[in-house]
Amino acid sequence: MASPSTLLDVAREAGVSPSTVSRILNGTAKVSDEKRQAVMAAIARTGFAPNQMAQGLKKGRSHTIGIVVQDISSPFFDETLRGVDDGLKDTGYASVIVSGHWDAQEEAARIRLLLARKVDGIILLSGRMADEAVLQFARQRPIVSTGRALKTGHALGFKLDNEYGAWLAMRHLLELGHRRIAFVCGPEDNVDAAERLQGYRRALEEAGIKADPRLIVQGNFHENSGLLAASHLLDSQQQFTAVFAANDLSAYGVRLCLYRKGIRVPDDVSLVGFDDLPGSAYTTPPLTTIRQPLYDMGRIATHSLLRLINGEPAQAAIPPLELVVRETTRRR
Repeated sequence: MASPSTLLDVAREAGVSPSTVSRILNGTAKVSDEKRQAVMAAIARTGFAPNQMAQGLKKGRSHTIGIVVQDISSPFFDETLRGVDDGLKDTGYASVIVSGHWDAQEEAARIRLLLARKVDGIILLSGRMADEAVLQFARQRPIVSTGRALKTGHALGFKLDNEYGAWLAMRHLLELGHRRIAFVCGPEDNVDAAERLQGYRRALEEAGIKADPRLIVQGNFHENSGLLAASHLLDSQQQFTAVFAANDLSAYGVRLCLYRKGIRVPDDVSLVGFDDLPGSAYTTPPLTTIRQPLYDMGRIATHSLLRLINGEPAQAAIPPLELVVRETTRRR
């Protein structure tokens, strides 16, 4: 029986040093794509199978990262996780995904579970935990979090300007001539939702329009809340020509309600969402929305975490929010 291929065999086959092969396998190499591909091709040809557990024991690493999402059924997190998955390609790292269910105590419990499983670092996608609690956990393992502004040697956080995004959506509707614009809020205790409400109010104020509290309806970021909010607006006989929903899922619910009532979008009522989920380009009609760089957030968070794990400085430059105009808005 032939002896198993070794790291030295791979290095000879690829024409690189053994240390280069090792650094490519553990995700610390700074090499060209051509050299990386040559090493991966040599691994395939030689049948080399790196012993990740042995590598981990030697370095005190598990080569796994933990990911805390809030709702594993949400397409919002699906797109971000796709970025995380692509960010882990060719790094030798695997991920363990758990859900915090938008509950600070459950998030903390899930992080403790991940730490007990010896993950090398954690990506926290949104959540309700206080920054101080995140920083405490980061003393044990590096953490990168979305939806919060953090920067220490072991923790990095980045957040998008939700108020600006909401302002963009409202400016679009106002420029189309809409003045009676309803708003479907997100959860009352959600920071992103509060900032989007501020953006809604700011755009109206700048246009010299007083916000009508009867046009602001509480929601919860889910489809059913959009449907119920639109039903409330119609049942209370509020006059409006446009609806801005705090996220795309709520906008889907609003659209369904209007459809059932025989109200045409955008002929009778314009509709704008927030997130630009993959399905929003395929609704009927396609949804005008604010695009969050969800995939980029996942990929950048992953790259940043791997740098922190390796003791390197990390910073996150996230693409800005942008308005995506499709077919659910029109001029009055």
